Amino acid sequence: MAHNVHPKIFRVRETKDWLSRWFNRRNYANQLKEDHLIRFFLEKRLKEASIERVEIERSPGKVQIIIASARPGLIIGRGGSGVETLRKDIQRILLKERKNKEQKKEDITLDVREIKNPWISAALTAQWIASQLERRMPHRRTIKQGLMKVMANKEILGARIEVAGRLGGADIARKERVEEGRLPRQTLRANIEYALREAFTTYGTIGVKVWVYKGDIFEEKERKEA
Repeated sequence: MAHNVHPKIFRVRETKDWLSRWFNRRNYANQLKEDHLIRFFLEKRLKEASIERVEIERSPGKVQIIIASARPGLIIGRGGSGVETLRKDIQRILLKERKNKEQKKEDITLDVREIKNPWISAALTAQWIASQLERRMPHRRTIKQGLMKVMANKEILGARIEVAGRLGGADIARKERVEEGRLPRQTLRANIEYALREAFTTYGTIGVKVWVYKGDIFEEKERKEA
C-alpha cells in the first residue's frame, strides 16, 4: 500500500522550518493549544487579508507572532490601530485560556510582513481558487487560470493544482487536476510549497490542493554565492 507523507513535514530540517518555534517540556500541551487558538482566531478575523502563514516564536515572557500577508494594509489599519486591536484580542484569548492555570502574563508582539507577489505562493493561490469556487465559477476554467498565473512567473519551474469533491454540483464526487513543468516530489532538496484549502459551496465542501516547485534549494545558494 502507498504511504502518503505531508510535503512540508517531509522536508522539515532540509528546506522547511517549523511554523511554531519553541519548546516547553512542562507546558507543551497548553502552549500547543494556545498556538492553535491564535491561528484559528487570526484566520477567522483576517479572512479577507490574504494570509499565507502565521508563525509563532516564544521566549521567556514574550510571544512574537509573524503574519505573512499579501494585503498588510488591512491588518495594520490606520496608524497601526488594527495591529493594536489584534494584540489586545489575542491577549484576552490567552488570559481566558490560562484562567485556572499558574502561568504568567506574557508580552505579545505582532510583526506583519508583505508578500509582494501572491502568485508564487501555494497558499494564496489555493485561497484564490477556493474563493472562486465559492462564487460558483466553473472549476475547470478556475484551475486553468490559476495554473497559468502561477507559471507566468520566472522563478516557478512547475506547478500542480487539484480539486476534489462534488464538482459542479455532481451527485458523485471526483478529482480533477492540471499540472505543468517539473515537480520532483521525492527530492528532499526540492523547494516545493504545498497548500490545502477548502471551498464551502452550497452543494458541499471542495478540497483544493496546490503544489509549486521553485527549484532546488542548493542551486539557489550556489547561484547567490556566484
